[in-house]
Amino acid sequence: MYPTISEVLRLEPLRVGRPSVVAGAGGLNNRVRWVHVVEVPEVAQLLSGGELVLTTGVAMPKDDDGLAAYIDQLAEIGIAGLVIELVRRWTDRLPPALIAAADRRDLPVITLAEETRYVAVTEAIAGMISEAQVAELRAAEQIHETFTALTVAGAEPAEVLREVVAACGRPVVLETLGHDVLAYDTAGESASELLANWAERSKAVTVDERTGWDEDAGWLVTVVGARRNDWGRLVLMCPEEPNHRLIVLIERAASALAVHRLAARERESLERHAHRTLLSELVSSPVAPTDLAARANALGVPLQHRRLVGVSVRPRTLTPPGRRPAMAMATQEVLRDLAEATVLAARRTRVDALVGVVDDTDVTVLLSLPLQADVDTVLSRLSSSIHRASAAAAQPMPVVIGVGTAVEEISQARRSLLEAGQVARAVPVQPNPSGESKGFHRLHAGRLRGLCTCGTKTKAF
Repeated sequence: MYPTISEVLRLEPLRVGRPSVVAGAGGLNNRVRWVHVVEVPEVAQLLSGGELVLTTGVAMPKDDDGLAAYIDQLAEIGIAGLVIELVRRWTDRLPPALIAAADRRDLPVITLAEETRYVAVTEAIAGMISEAQVAELRAAEQIHETFTALTVAGAEPAEVLREVVAACGRPVVLETLGHDVLAYDTAGESASELLANWAERSKAVTVDERTGWDEDAGWLVTVVGARRNDWGRLVLMCPEEPNHRLIVLIERAASALAVHRLAARERESLERHAHRTLLSELVSSPVAPTDLAARANALGVPLQHRRLVGVSVRPRTLTPPGRRPAMAMATQEVLRDLAEATVLAARRTRVDALVGVVDDTDVTVLLSLPLQADVDTVLSRLSSSIHRASAAAAQPMPVVIGVGTAVEEISQARRSLLEAGQVARAVPVQPNPSGESKGFHRLHAGRLRGLCTCGTKTKAF
């Protein structure tokens, strides 16, 4: 972080000159990128912006219009400020025209009442800038080390955000690309104020690059994602223009979050594979494997002394039969995303379940509920959560949820699963005219005729 003019004025080589701010006091927080001595009237080709210009004034224009134009030229270049020694050209005060022009452009002008060694001033400011740059590099290196350690340790999003707050003391929010809040850390501030009307506020903030600062909102935003699969944004509250350290901080945090999600999905894929294997064996064989209960229990889904309910979650838009291989792959990707959304819904509603993609049309689910559970209440909560999760997925999709009969024996679970699949297939694929999705569908006597046209599996009923 470059020093401000206020900080520079505290340096001893400048203090001995008895500095006084005579114009543009509102710009004292301007950052000083470099320091330059100028004793020529044509300055445009010598400066590039951000400099603190030192001069005795001997080469500045003689008339008021010329002085005003000179100040305008410096302001257009974007210098940080102007220091004028009151020894040679002026000895008492600066011309009112110069001061008025500087105030109009909010350009800080500082006078020095005593002769000042500009070489000492230049050396001191250059040293200050170099120290700041070294500190910035060290801070960036520390940030890299910290978030590399978090990434290797598989830190959860909450821990990553906590580290962001520890590093900068500012509130931070992780959101989806649909502007739903996934996680946040208030840095000790009010959560209600931080998240008030979040979706509306977030939609109004767009950045052209992967990382950008919105001055109006005071947000530093970076996209979160990997492998060309962006899924969220990380937002850091940043009222002033961010320095390099803050940009490094938010980008490294975003990288840690992206890697965590990839690793989590990899772990999830292994779990889904184990679930799919059990469900495939259960559906394909009329006689359940003798070790199925033990294997399911090892996955955290007890099947004995429980109420078991088959559920089929089917996207409303699927590739028709005879599809090309590429289209079939796309269908499998949709089903994998839907399986992930279903798992998320089950966790949110605290329902034990085996979840897997067994065929090319549905996500197959076997719920395991306590014997005393109210099945309808659980199904209502779960189906609502599935609809919400599927709508908020990377590829939002309306779904049909078919439900089988609740049973209490593992040997009967196959019948409930097949029944759920047939119910889901019997519901029209086209969305309702209202665009709404019903919670879930059950088998009714009046639908048997429609189900009988769906295939030979209806014999399981």
